[in-house]
Amino acid sequence: MNSKIVEVRAIPIERKLDKVFRGGTYAIQSRYTLVTEVRLANGVVGQVFGGDEERYQKDVCGLINGRFQELLLGEDAMNVERLWHRMFGDKKLGQMNRGIHVLDLANRAILMQAIAGVDIALWDAIGKSMGTSVSKLLGGYRDKVPVIAIGGYYVRGAGEADLRQEVVAYKEGGMYGMKLKVGGLTPAEDADRVRLVREAVGDDFVIACDANQAWTVSEALEFCARVKPYKVRWFEEPVQWYDQLQGLQLVRAQGGIPVVAGQGEISAYGCRDLVTAHAVDALNVDVTIAGGITEWRRVASMAGPMNIGMAHHEEPQVALHLLTAIPHGLYVEIFPNPERDPLWFELPEKQPRIAGGYMHVPDAPGLGMPLRTELIEQYRANALPA
Repeated sequence: MNSKIVEVRAIPIERKLDKVFRGGTYAIQSRYTLVTEVRLANGVVGQVFGGDEERYQKDVCGLINGRFQELLLGEDAMNVERLWHRMFGDKKLGQMNRGIHVLDLANRAILMQAIAGVDIALWDAIGKSMGTSVSKLLGGYRDKVPVIAIGGYYVRGAGEADLRQEVVAYKEGGMYGMKLKVGGLTPAEDADRVRLVREAVGDDFVIACDANQAWTVSEALEFCARVKPYKVRWFEEPVQWYDQLQGLQLVRAQGGIPVVAGQGEISAYGCRDLVTAHAVDALNVDVTIAGGITEWRRVASMAGPMNIGMAHHEEPQVALHLLTAIPHGLYVEIFPNPERDPLWFELPEKQPRIAGGYMHVPDAPGLGMPLRTELIEQYRANALPA
């Protein structure tokens, strides 16, 4: 088997949405992603889409198509650890300290997302070359994982009846539960939305809440107190960006609801700090922006002995394999609404099977989700009108 790398490339994708979806601290108007491909001498092509990045999308692609291609051509794809460290430690990337801290952090984020795209494509290529799924390559603990819907966005003109109809549709559509957006209103108003959802779906449906770093510690604790009767599974990113360690620790210690965070981290080191600060009950670090599968499994290996669960921020095409590979994986997340994430429905030739509240690992090798070439070309970002 000749697993030498003969080509590495990344393609920026943008799919404009028909409406605006608002969370606690942001508004979504387009769905962005990157398609990364690694072609081997044996004819196998590792391929993945992931990384919902807007501002630095072209920079990430430039790094992959430029310096990373130089570094990896002719290398053996099986040597994922060596290749990861070669990308991470290269001194010629132009991603070093710029003297202004915010620019320095942006450079690090570009680097880690570029590594992620290549690394995941490498794992897909290895799985295809060996005729087995990425899930089994990483441990194969189970072949399915509970699936929850991401929803409850603040949509202009929508009311309580619309929210009730939305969440009932998730339950009737076979979801194990949902992640409800909060943080866009006061704690009292958002707690009332949680009450409405619980009453609509009953007690046998998981409800997690995601504030997207919207509240102060006191506001987050107020919300916790108000939603205690409604059996909230976890409270995700409850506090504002500048208070991620002590703030999260206070909410976890005093709020009485498990705390989840980590999607804002881009490395195992950042996740380590959340764990050692006793700030989280589970980590939802995103493999598509935080160094890929090779880095994610370092995080998972650290979290397990610390009794920390592993969730994942969106990106079910990869998260499914990660969460089924380990005993402490929690839920895979999807956007069941095609208006919110049309790429999940359009880019893959086929989505993984969902039945009885679980998403099943595809039988095909690698990630098991080949992409539609014509859709990649249609949504190529540099082909969009200015």
